[in-house]
Amino acid sequence: METTKKTQVVGIKNAGIVIICCFIIALCIFYFLLGNGANFMNNDPDNHPLNILGTIYKGGIIVPIIQTLLLTVIALSIERYIALRSAYGKGSLAKFVAHIKEALSAGDIKKAQAICDQQGGSVANVVTSTLRKYEEMENDATLSKEQKLLAIQKELEEATALEMPMMQQNLPIIATITTLGTLMGLLGTVIGMIRSFTALAVGGGTDSLALSQGISEALVNTAFGILTGALAVISYNYYTNKIDKLTYGLDEVGFSIVQTFAATH
Repeated sequence: METTKKTQVVGIKNAGIVIICCFIIALCIFYFLLGNGANFMNNDPDNHPLNILGTIYKGGIIVPIIQTLLLTVIALSIERYIALRSAYGKGSLAKFVAHIKEALSAGDIKKAQAICDQQGGSVANVVTSTLRKYEEMENDATLSKEQKLLAIQKELEEATALEMPMMQQNLPIIATITTLGTLMGLLGTVIGMIRSFTALAVGGGTDSLALSQGISEALVNTAFGILTGALAVISYNYYTNKIDKLTYGLDEVGFSIVQTFAATH
């Protein structure tokens, strides 16, 4: 069987760089866009905001932190989309699995290999490795049938284990942000409410600017925290489901290969 160059899952290996870049972008947005004087009365960020941008700026220093988390989720979600699209290969995974099973049922290993070469991606990589072991076991006269079946099964499991970490890469960070984003929003809410009650206590209920600023900080951070957490949950569940479908496809093809060998030898 001819060996072909595998198509590896490409992804960002150092997510720390992504987080740092997102933090820098968030700071620039906070100070230069949200904090622009045009968003406030008399062009002074200490005054009342004139629009939604100024209102968000009043959320305080917690805002760029939550924005960093939000931008990180967006960046890593795009990265995972590209990586998993590469992992799935060029065509439909369901059709690929069906075509491989048809080729195996007909005993045409070369056709199965050609389908893998055309498909590419992680599933094709695993099936290619398993088919190579399949052919190797066919030409091996020293092992028993049971030993050959175990060897094919082991090759399938090892090939799958090599591909899975690359597919799951960066998902733990998104999973962490699902909780961290909400917690940071809650922290900003608490800080804003503390400022509001402090303004009431010090000003005797007359310092409307300090009071409104504290309320704005609380509400803005609550909104951003919920948005970040919700987006992270959606992203994590979506890509986890994609990986589960891919894993199911691997299991289905692997079972077909083992059963075909058991039935024909």
